[in-house]
Amino acid sequence: MAAPTDQRIAVPIDDPNADTEWNEILRKHGVIPEKPPSPTPMIEEAILEGRRIAHENRLEGKELDELDALEDEEDEAFLEQYRQKRMQELNKLTKKSIHGSVYPISKPEYSREVTEASNNGPVFVNLTSSLGTNVESRVLTELWKQAAKEYGDIKFCEIRAEKAIENYPDRNCPTILVYKNGDIVKQVVTLVTVGGVRMSMLDIDNLLVEVGAVSEKDMRVVKRKRDAEEAREEQLMGKGIKSGNLRHATAEDDDDDDDWD
Repeated sequence: MAAPTDQRIAVPIDDPNADTEWNEILRKHGVIPEKPPSPTPMIEEAILEGRRIAHENRLEGKELDELDALEDEEDEAFLEQYRQKRMQELNKLTKKSIHGSVYPISKPEYSREVTEASNNGPVFVNLTSSLGTNVESRVLTELWKQAAKEYGDIKFCEIRAEKAIENYPDRNCPTILVYKNGDIVKQVVTLVTVGGVRMSMLDIDNLLVEVGAVSEKDMRVVKRKRDAEEAREEQLMGKGIKSGNLRHATAEDDDDDDDWD
């Protein structure tokens, strides 16, 4: 027969993580392990930190006229700080905006206008389709114009694919080539991975950020993303109102049906 100290006794345990007096006794004697710390304080701290950052950055991406419209809502000193910051960003962009439109180039110009030029900054090339029926190519051509206008500090070029690369298949058009320091650093063949015919300036922004042409904190990127989020929220609210009206109308119809019973 085993000595009393060697005998293992089955101790009833309902929930080892429960905050009970019995569990505290078992933990004290090492029968059950210490209760792991609750993640709740860490979650709450993360939420508070997220709210703090969102509050501090609430004016990021706003234009000067939008800042002026907030004079009655925000502290004047805080607003003035952002006005000065925005003015500095605008002045910096103005000085760097040496392009402003798409450069149509030919094959003899390619090396100079693209490869060599990329040593001074990223160059984005759109290899377009020669067929007017290529919808994706037409979509990217329009986005290219808008991007070149908004991002005057970045060089955007355009050339027919078959003129740049002999026998280049039209099914691969449009193709985006991004050059930096004389090399291709990014290639996008057709728009299938960037939204297809629904590609928008948001996708262009993401591409620019991905290759390091602009910062994700660039006010143009921040503003467009914020505007898109606000538009999405308004759309969802509109759907909610329509859905509520539909339910209300259905309920009224049911009431009318009951009147005829």
